[in-house]
Amino acid sequence: MRERIDTTFRALRSRNFRLFLFGQGISLIGTWMQRVALHWLVYKITGSALMLGVVGFASHIPLLAAPLAGVILDRYSKNRVIIVTQILAMAQAFLLAYLVLSGQIEVWHIIVLSLVLGAINAFDVPGRQSFYVQLIDKKEDLQNAIALNSIIFHASQFIGPSIAGILIATYSEGVAFLINGLSYIPVIISLLLISVKFEAVSDKTGTFLSELKDGFKYISSSPPLKNILFLVAAISIMGWSYNILFPIFAKDVLGGDAKVFGFLTAASSIGAILSAFYAASRKNLDGANKRAVFFAGVFGAALIIFAVSKNLWLSIIAAGVVGLGSMLHNTSAISFYQNLLSEDKRGRSMSFYVLAHRGLMPVGSLLLGFMASSIGAPAALVIGGSFCVLVALFFAPRIFSSKIR
Repeated sequence: MRERIDTTFRALRSRNFRLFLFGQGISLIGTWMQRVALHWLVYKITGSALMLGVVGFASHIPLLAAPLAGVILDRYSKNRVIIVTQILAMAQAFLLAYLVLSGQIEVWHIIVLSLVLGAINAFDVPGRQSFYVQLIDKKEDLQNAIALNSIIFHASQFIGPSIAGILIATYSEGVAFLINGLSYIPVIISLLLISVKFEAVSDKTGTFLSELKDGFKYISSSPPLKNILFLVAAISIMGWSYNILFPIFAKDVLGGDAKVFGFLTAASSIGAILSAFYAASRKNLDGANKRAVFFAGVFGAALIIFAVSKNLWLSIIAAGVVGLGSMLHNTSAISFYQNLLSEDKRGRSMSFYVLAHRGLMPVGSLLLGFMASSIGAPAALVIGGSFCVLVALFFAPRIFSSKIR
């Protein structure tokens, strides 16, 4: 038992990673509170499934520029870049809180501020993903660090929405935004305390465009990297934005309120947390490519069950399996992908992963929102889940043949 615990939490032996994970954990609770409050606020103001898709589109479309950020991340200190993004994100949350609490909020405010946060995340997300390797003392702990971060991410997805649902029902969405702004303070402090020796790994004498092209050529010339990116991109387009429809399922399908909405979101996090412990307990990457494909199929099948359910408890269980499938698909995919990367191209390579995983989410958000407004939310998720299953079956033979080095 002691050996299993030591294996599961081995990345915490690295001081820098402990600091990062502590600050990240607090900040992510606030982030999920804001996400839940934002979706609920949009639906309350507009009553439109399409507008939920538009806001989701606005918050992710700037991530299409993530490859540009990757060049900067390979040139400069990732730690400093992340500190700047956290300060800007904190300012965005405080402005959103002010607009809501002062009664001035309008839907166009939400769209513009979502675009702003998306632009910040275009630098922040690939920065954090490529920063892990500098936070750990032993490179072989990289997979464990990714899994532990996933545990914190999904634990916050469980805690944040539950708190947000209570705050929204008791006070207002503005309080959730205010708390999110305050939650950035610990992560900024932890980043300032982190001590890393930065070594520029890309040639600053090269042009911006040439370095970007170099990163693209590096990925396109590697079948394992290409195939896993295509799988991740396909799942992101048709499946990953499922939670933008949770307000509709909570209110219109299950006849609930903000608390039910929070419970559905939290349920998906419980499944993700349990599966994250499994991922963290693994000593090596054996089978990561196969798990990335298999759990993409599990994710799609669970979406279908959730979509057709009209029973609260069945919906909660299905949401839990959705979280399990999505987490193990993504953690397995990103661990396999990172293990194949050359160090001098890690920032650019991870920015392309962010583009595939999160940059294409706005397309999925807009598409799911449009389908939900046209044929209903249940039918839209059935289509999305079916697509995920078919894509997993299509890529299975290609990715199963990939080798882990």
